[in-house]
Amino acid sequence: MRPVSAARAEGAVAVVDFCGEEHVVPSGGSLWIGRDADLSVDDNPYLHRRFLLLRHEDGAWWLSNEGSLLSATVHDDAGLVRSSLASGARLALPPGTTKVLFTAGSTTYELAVRVPGRLATRAAELAAEVLPGEATVGPVVLTESQRLLVLALCEPALRRSGAVGAVLPSNAQAAARLGWSLTRFNRKLDNVCDRLDRSGVTGLRGGPGKLASGRRARLVEHAVASRLVGEEDLPLLAAARRAAAASATATTTATGPSTEGGAS
Repeated sequence: MRPVSAARAEGAVAVVDFCGEEHVVPSGGSLWIGRDADLSVDDNPYLHRRFLLLRHEDGAWWLSNEGSLLSATVHDDAGLVRSSLASGARLALPPGTTKVLFTAGSTTYELAVRVPGRLATRAAELAAEVLPGEATVGPVVLTESQRLLVLALCEPALRRSGAVGAVLPSNAQAAARLGWSLTRFNRKLDNVCDRLDRSGVTGLRGGPGKLASGRRARLVEHAVASRLVGEEDLPLLAAARRAAAASATATTTATGPSTEGGAS
């Protein structure tokens, strides 16, 4: 990879930003992203050595998934693209900044690809073309409790702030964050995944009647990319925990202490 300054001087048109480190790719060039690639994301053994490929071709910048197992969630600031990039799929990036999220094991990563508009006319024309991939889905309005559940799972990703990756909380950790029982959390997680699955979000079910093992990771990717929840919502978690504690205290006060054995 050529130095950033040299590449820019030659008219580079794409910049990949990962944790503040910029990789500039010139027109006609390409960049591999993965565990052991031009952009080495992490030594996470669950991440493909070569996962994503950014390539300039036909006057457009294409992002393709060259992995065999993992998917990536792609969304741009202008709202032209919001898609799940499955293995073997590729899409043309529109002008501006496109965010790419993907999960390997229990860790979620995010990077940004910037393509200047003046050199992205062809990409804008092709932005809606995803081969094969997932079509853009409409917004889903969650109930208050469903929103809290999604927020609890997304908290590490939303607080990432430049860290290499965000580790997904377990169901027990997320339930404790909200002051919920694990049974209640699991039931609501099923409801959220079923609801999003019916609205067209892929990867939340492993087949008829069988929930996918990686549904939490896919749920976080979709929720962050589609802005179901955002960093501004994080204070709701502390409020929910306080409300749960207050409710538990009120219940204890109303019922009184347990008395076993009766009077002697």
